[in-house]
Amino acid sequence: MATYAIGDIQGCYRSLLSLLDVIRFDPLKDKLWLVGDLINRGSGSLETLRWAKAHESSLVMVLGNHDLHALAVAEGYVRAHRSDTLQAIFDAPDRDELLEWLRLRPMMHAEGDLVVVHAGLLPQWRADQALELGREVETALRGDGYQSFLAHMYGNYPLRWEPGLQGMDRLRMITNAMTRLRVCTPDGAMDFDFKGELADIPAGKLPWFDIPERRSADATVIFGHWSALGLQQRDNLYALDTGCLWGGKLTALRLEDRRTFQVPCHPADGARAIKGS
Repeated sequence: MATYAIGDIQGCYRSLLSLLDVIRFDPLKDKLWLVGDLINRGSGSLETLRWAKAHESSLVMVLGNHDLHALAVAEGYVRAHRSDTLQAIFDAPDRDELLEWLRLRPMMHAEGDLVVVHAGLLPQWRADQALELGREVETALRGDGYQSFLAHMYGNYPLRWEPGLQGMDRLRMITNAMTRLRVCTPDGAMDFDFKGELADIPAGKLPWFDIPERRSADATVIFGHWSALGLQQRDNLYALDTGCLWGGKLTALRLEDRRTFQVPCHPADGARAIKGS
């Protein structure tokens, strides 16, 4: 029995199957932790979502920004992007069941000192505090008024965390941190424009995980979202988005011994294989 954390899949279904073959995944014994962005931009979003739902007893998946985007597009609150590969899901006969399953996924997951979140945690948050904050968003997504949350989810503000934040400002702040964060100022002001490599981070900004005295540093955080960052392995930090969608690799981390496994992007999976992207 083993537990594997897998980086951003983004609809790269054939690459996912290849990686599962490499790790000899047995759904009767093994567990998967998926770091979010399960779907969108790869060519197999529908197949990937169906596979995950069919294997829900063997996996935990946290929500990423592309997963939330799919829910908002499905409800008609935002338009699809040119690079989206979501239409097959929206046209599927089981679309309602698939989208409901996606909507009910957690924002964050923790077992012992291990934490998985899609993008990151603000430096002011302890891991246990962040888990509780994530549950506030989960409550909004799982309740009768989830459409209102999706309708007002988009936006960059507020940029800084304040414990007294309320309503949609509070929920948007939590959502943005957990699904979009890459860099911020030492006092936790988020910057959503930067998507590049570590060497190119603007002056005055740091990767969220390098902020001095980050309060979640006593937990081991596993995350994705930042493909330009590549594979990062530290004592208390594992970044697993290795850019499969862009012709890179899909990565799995075996949690028991911290060994990594990788497969190259399948030629038919990535953005380059999709006409017009």
